[in-house]
Amino acid sequence: MAFTVSGKRNALSGKQTSNLTEGSLWKGILFFGIPLIASNLLQILFNMSDIAVIGRFAGPTALGSVGSTSTLVVMITTFIIGIGSGINVVTAHALGKQDDDEVRRTIQTSFLLCIVIGLLTLCAGELLQGLILKLLQTKEELLDGSMLYLRIYFLGAPALAVYNFGSAVYSAAGNTRRPLMLLTASGILNILLNLYFVIALNMDVAGVALASIIAQYCSAGLIVFSLIREKTEIRLTRSGMSYDKRIASRILPISLAAGLSNAIFQIANLFVQYGVNTFDAVVVAGNAAAQNADALDYDVMAAFYTAGSSFIGQNFGAGKMDRVRKAYLISTAYAYFVGTAIGLLLYAFGDSFLHLFTQDDAVAEAGIYRLSVMALSYGFSALMDNSIAASRGLGKSAVPTVIVLLGSCVFRIVWIFTVFAHFHTITSLYLLYIFSWTVTGVAEMLYFRHAYRIAARSFSLERN
Repeated sequence: MAFTVSGKRNALSGKQTSNLTEGSLWKGILFFGIPLIASNLLQILFNMSDIAVIGRFAGPTALGSVGSTSTLVVMITTFIIGIGSGINVVTAHALGKQDDDEVRRTIQTSFLLCIVIGLLTLCAGELLQGLILKLLQTKEELLDGSMLYLRIYFLGAPALAVYNFGSAVYSAAGNTRRPLMLLTASGILNILLNLYFVIALNMDVAGVALASIIAQYCSAGLIVFSLIREKTEIRLTRSGMSYDKRIASRILPISLAAGLSNAIFQIANLFVQYGVNTFDAVVVAGNAAAQNADALDYDVMAAFYTAGSSFIGQNFGAGKMDRVRKAYLISTAYAYFVGTAIGLLLYAFGDSFLHLFTQDDAVAEAGIYRLSVMALSYGFSALMDNSIAASRGLGKSAVPTVIVLLGSCVFRIVWIFTVFAHFHTITSLYLLYIFSWTVTGVAEMLYFRHAYRIAARSFSLERN
């Protein structure tokens, strides 16, 4: 890694995890984020392969069926990914304090929690999918395919939870390369299975869903095996697995708040999908194809949120509040400029990008229009998302969740039933993104500033 490594050595191995409390923050956050960017890009490219294969080899109806599920799938998966936030923060705090016993208990407790949460998510997804698709007014010709896709896809929820547990632990320890290596292996498997199931076996919707869950279980198994064989403080022990209620009480408020924030955000997007579904099937398919750009941009930006949160967590645990503030500002700057640059590139090469997912020119044209509205908007989401991640790095989760609820959910729903209802144009629907990001971002930034001042004052009093 490119970070200064110092501090407590593991008693068994003599090896160390990365110490994020020293060295250049500009360089450290960038080099910490690069493997995360590569990992997120690979994950998005592998997910895009689902859409690309089905769009090119199974036709527009199958593409629309999978596309109609995208918001619901993202809602569930981002909830699970949010669970990793609490694990990342609490593990980083323990590493910052150089408390090996607390690190061990945190990892064991987190592992057990993620298995339970993954199983509960699976059950919820299977029970509610049909109701939600109908509430979204999914087109009748797409409904059967959408339900089949979801029925298979949600079987992978436990594996997704376990992989994100491992990824959060490695990120807290400053090792972002290991999850990248493991994701690469499972992602290649995903692509190969996509091609085999869809082209060779003509399984279309069922084929891409089955390929996804097989790859998810592969990545989960690989990351658990890696943690078991780990020689540093973050080793997952195979015997003596224990559940610590005290640590769980620290993880769950942050994890559930992060997961619910992500889910709430996507609940609002369900209403956006409702608005999209009021247009014809070409617009629905074009929106589905263009949403791949959203995932690409968001997930690259998210690498800096994770980097910032990890640096903030370890430095907060070590009481280095000046580095906490600087890490927040630097990670926000990186995320904003990267998000804007990617948005502009996606628009500039929009036609080529969209034809990866569809051969229908009308569908591609509908997708390009969405990109034209979104290109300069993406960067503004950093003001909101990175401020939320930074507040969680300080152990604060309740207020950021309430702000997201009001700014991203309530605001968007009100917009849809007022502004969009009045104009009923696709432009008026897409513009709600930048307005909600800006309003919510300002509120989240002000809250982080408040939480930081309280934490800095508390450390100052302790020292005196």
